[in-house]
Amino acid sequence: MSVAQNSALVRFFAALWAVLSDGWADSVPGKILRRIEIAVRHGVEGSALCQFVWRDGRIPGGWPESLTCRIVTFIINIPCMILQWLYKIWKNMWDGSIAFRIASALGGATFVFLGLSMLLMLVVDHDNWNNAYTLLCMYGVMMLFLAGCMARPKHRLDLDKIGPYYTLFMAFVCYAFLTSLGTDFSSGLVSGVTGSLSWRFFVFHAIAFLITVLTVSSVQKVEQLQLVLVVSLFGLTVASIYGCYQGYIGVEVVASQQDLILNAGMPGRVYSFFDNPNNYAEILVMLMPFLLALFLNARGWRGRVLAVVALAICAAAIGLTYSRSGWIGLVLAVAVFLVLLNWRFLPLFIVLGLLALPFLPESIMNRILTIGNMKDSSTRYRFAIYQDAAYLIEDYGLRGVGLGTDVMRQVFKVYPTMYDGNYPIHTHNNYLQMWGELGFFGALTYVAMVLHQLKVGVKTYYTCTDRRIKNILSAAVGAFFGISVISVAEYTWFYPRNMFVYFFLFGVIAACVKLARARQSAEA
Repeated sequence: MSVAQNSALVRFFAALWAVLSDGWADSVPGKILRRIEIAVRHGVEGSALCQFVWRDGRIPGGWPESLTCRIVTFIINIPCMILQWLYKIWKNMWDGSIAFRIASALGGATFVFLGLSMLLMLVVDHDNWNNAYTLLCMYGVMMLFLAGCMARPKHRLDLDKIGPYYTLFMAFVCYAFLTSLGTDFSSGLVSGVTGSLSWRFFVFHAIAFLITVLTVSSVQKVEQLQLVLVVSLFGLTVASIYGCYQGYIGVEVVASQQDLILNAGMPGRVYSFFDNPNNYAEILVMLMPFLLALFLNARGWRGRVLAVVALAICAAAIGLTYSRSGWIGLVLAVAVFLVLLNWRFLPLFIVLGLLALPFLPESIMNRILTIGNMKDSSTRYRFAIYQDAAYLIEDYGLRGVGLGTDVMRQVFKVYPTMYDGNYPIHTHNNYLQMWGELGFFGALTYVAMVLHQLKVGVKTYYTCTDRRIKNILSAAVGAFFGISVISVAEYTWFYPRNMFVYFFLFGVIAACVKLARARQSAEA
């Protein structure tokens, strides 16, 4: 402990934070910005636009008590209710079983195994990874949750805490699966479904749904949520250490991942345990902000030291990915985090960021300068993909082609090739991808799901009274905003592990909202 307290690095960050949080309010710039804040707040809060955006809305407001929500929640909780009924009938027998007591105790700690599943997902090398591992993990976590439910009558799957738009989005996923152009029902329903090009993508969405629901349902306390994040971020740090090692020994330059003319001399892009550098950078964007929250929530110096060290390792790793969209997403994630924490930190963050540019490695600086350059091969390639996506949406934009990239790839082959003679694999954009797969109304539901989760996260932040929840929530909202912006230039669900982390992040926001509202109810 004394070593940590005497660490020059820790003392520097502690002093910097003290200056930012205490001294800034009394400074002249701080007072000026405070007056600007008051003036803007008075002008904005009374506006009709602000009141329209900030209102709960009829659908989200009435969702928990709606007939649809109660029916769907009842259906998915049938296994829980059956097991609780069986426990109640033979309570003495169950309580006398050592095996049951062990299973029940483990079931009460489902959140731990959820965190371990996320850790596993982050530390297994791509060549040895199989998405069936996540399916098996979520099946195991679900079984533990059910075992824990038996002796805990109040435990259930909190579908109502996820919100109406995610539930509606999953309904469109089912619709896209059943109506997929890649499904042949002529040979019978069972063989047609299992032989569908959309089948494995339906399984991916089912896994993502389980991750979200279990994240929300298994967490009952802030400490439990923090433990899930600590275990997950340990996996992220291990992956980042390996990413830094790759940067140290060097990796092969892949021509399809960087413009060899505009980025002449740039080293190979690290990818750690994942398929490519962009996938890895997206995972970093979705999880790195939580290190800032854990730094603020740490009770002692040891936790703060570990958070700072892990953050430094992850920052070096995302730099070595040379992912421009990842850098932009991370900057936006941190900016949102600071705005929620104290918006007056944002100008300082911008100034420090600009001052840091001259000190960046030349290869990173050159990569930054290619952002938006239409001569860059990857930028031109994206616009060629968007052109083909426009053809597809023109023909199938209302109904969608069906779930997954496999069926979309087949449909792309009826249109002209791109300038290099190839067909797109996906649309390189989450929103276009959802439009092409689920149709117009499915894409609209996806956008509503994203915007609603950001909105409810921000609203809960300002009404929450627990500083720990607020810190985690600000990090989660920032990360979700960052990945949502990246989704304009990347299809972030093409790599299933990224998709699973995305919906874990979605679940963390919902869990924070659940904990904040429970605390408000207890204080009322």
